[in-house]
Amino acid sequence: MPRPSLEVADIFRDHGAAWRLANAGHLSLDQLKVMSAIERCRTAALGGHVARCEDCAHEHIAYNSCRNRHCPKCQGAAARTWLAERQAELLPVGYFHLVFTLPKQIADIAYQNKRVIYGLLFRASAETMLTIAADPKYLGARIAITAVLHTWGSAMTHHPHVHMIVPGGGLSLDGKAWLSCRPGFLLPVRVLSRLFRRLLLEKLCAAHEAGHLRFFNDHTALADRAAFKRSLKPVRRTQWAVYAKQPFAGPQAVLSYLSRYTHRVAISNSRLIARDDYGVTFKCKDYRLKGSARYKTMTLPNHEFIRRFLMHVLPKGFHRIRHYGFLANGNRAANLDQARALLDRPGHDPAANTANPDKPDEPNPYPHPCPKCGGPMVVIEIFEPGQTPLRPQARDPPEAKAEAA
Repeated sequence: MPRPSLEVADIFRDHGAAWRLANAGHLSLDQLKVMSAIERCRTAALGGHVARCEDCAHEHIAYNSCRNRHCPKCQGAAARTWLAERQAELLPVGYFHLVFTLPKQIADIAYQNKRVIYGLLFRASAETMLTIAADPKYLGARIAITAVLHTWGSAMTHHPHVHMIVPGGGLSLDGKAWLSCRPGFLLPVRVLSRLFRRLLLEKLCAAHEAGHLRFFNDHTALADRAAFKRSLKPVRRTQWAVYAKQPFAGPQAVLSYLSRYTHRVAISNSRLIARDDYGVTFKCKDYRLKGSARYKTMTLPNHEFIRRFLMHVLPKGFHRIRHYGFLANGNRAANLDQARALLDRPGHDPAANTANPDKPDEPNPYPHPCPKCGGPMVVIEIFEPGQTPLRPQARDPPEAKAEAA
């Protein structure tokens, strides 16, 4: 795949030093580490290797990746590995996509309390789904959930929400049957919204009383218990955003969706259009509009672009992909086998379709094929961080040079 003409790393390299200087003392260590990793990713600063094609003798330099989970360049390989593991967990049923979103008033204080409130968002949304699904009035089953946290909108503003992938049914509470949902309908959205609102507000108030929340700048007054409760009054009366999409067409559609969402970062390099000394122009969507009118471009000053990107750096060790229900514990494999037995379907063959999840009929025999002929590449030189490779990059084979002469 050709390298994009513009990358987040280019903006960080050109303007990152000035940004760090202007915001000294206001950046977290995690944010500084993300900036450094992205700036150094796939450069000589991290070292690398030279590989030669065994078929055409083409030589190619590959620099090491930073492997930071916020780096736009490093998520492709991580997503492919994760997807290969998830294939074995797919069931032969329809899957639904749900989204649980924090109201703006709570999202504002979540930015100052990422670990606590993002964790509450996960727990409240999952508990909502599990509780309503277990109610015999709706489904009466123990369901499975794969949840992914996103904290951004299309313009990189702070917009915390959880995407969920849920199979259309679950194990009966006694474990003896598979209970399917109604065609095209999983659970009532209004019921989910009300329980989600109650659970999250209860957990949020409990976290405040336990002293787990911190408040700065315009929110300092919310440290007072009475003021905090008053600030939540408006959101107690509104309907919270819980969105349920139409079910996926099949398991491969689920994998295609997951490949786009699980390892996404605040903005991908493919969305960048141009940059100059004044700002960065990128593609975005206005979800309030429909059709082609929602696709727009936006230009942000360089420092504002960096600020928005760094807003979405997660706390160290925080898991942004989580599993609940019968996917949540060490009995996952046994639960899946039980579900397949009840559905009367065989288990997944782990040797099948793992090389290329998005194109199972076109497996790639080589993990890193030659960019010219697709042949196997072998490493002929390794160089350490900061060193320069001894061999020239992409050198033509001797035979080709002789013919050209």
